Amino acid sequence: MIAALRNLPAPAKLNLFLHVTGRRPDGYHLLETVFELVDLCDRVHLQRREDAQIVRLDPLPGVPAQDDLGVRAARLLAAETGCRLGVEIAIDKRIPLGGGLGGGSSDAATVLLGLNRLWDLRLERRQLMELALRLGADVPVFVFGHRAFGAGIGERLRALPAPAAWFVVVAPPVQVPTASVFAAPGLTRDTKALKISGLSRQRFVYRGKNDLEPVVCAAWPPVAEALAALRHAADQCGAQGRLARMTGSGACVFCPVPDEQVAASIRQRLERLAIGSVFTVRSLDRHPLSDWSFAGRPAPGSEGSRLVDAPLGSRQVG
Repeated sequence: MIAALRNLPAPAKLNLFLHVTGRRPDGYHLLETVFELVDLCDRVHLQRREDAQIVRLDPLPGVPAQDDLGVRAARLLAAETGCRLGVEIAIDKRIPLGGGLGGGSSDAATVLLGLNRLWDLRLERRQLMELALRLGADVPVFVFGHRAFGAGIGERLRALPAPAAWFVVVAPPVQVPTASVFAAPGLTRDTKALKISGLSRQRFVYRGKNDLEPVVCAAWPPVAEALAALRHAADQCGAQGRLARMTGSGACVFCPVPDEQVAASIRQRLERLAIGSVFTVRSLDRHPLSDWSFAGRPAPGSEGSRLVDAPLGSRQVG
């Protein structure tokens, strides 16, 4: 049995658009979105324990264990499967916190995917996705493992094939609490549902919007400033600034760009403005652990060893 898994990637996501189409009786908002996985990744390290203890080695300041999504994922998986093994969890954070990039949700999904191998549970994807939904609405898409159209509260997923694409992402120096955004009185909650048949990623970007963006920009001026700067820089460098928008509930904003060279030009302009961290990222067709977690063969690079490393390059600037 594998003793440890190192450098498991937990990729960020962008919401190419985010429409709030209604609200359920239980208070959850009904959404439509396209999740785009990108190659900005946290790194998750898992060390098997024999004593059933689940330990976070590098807890985030101010986040108790019961609120840590990675710890909650491991505890839920152990409880639902009856597994008597434990794990030590360490996470190298590269995805900005409170940015709408899904870092915590992705970390939790990677813990589920990794422990499926580390504990030799052999669960199927659908089983892990059902557990993921109990952790949060954004977690299932990372287990699903593909660029996807999402509906409901985010759990109804449909794969959306598309060519690779480049994006510039700006992370303003603020964190936006998701709950306060969804509770805002001015939030639009009645956007008409889309008909997705035959729509490409490009058409989603052109036709969509983020219904949360006006609320966040009004309450957090650094987000509005970053968005305006990104739009201006994109227009100056040959991209379409009007396509820039916020991802998730913020605070990060992004813009699709034609290629890596244009992305680099925009990044250089924005770095001089000191409006936040700037990233150039490329889309992922699938989660790098998507097939590995459910296969019976050794992980990439393991060659049968008891220490597995599953690397994935990540571009982070700023």
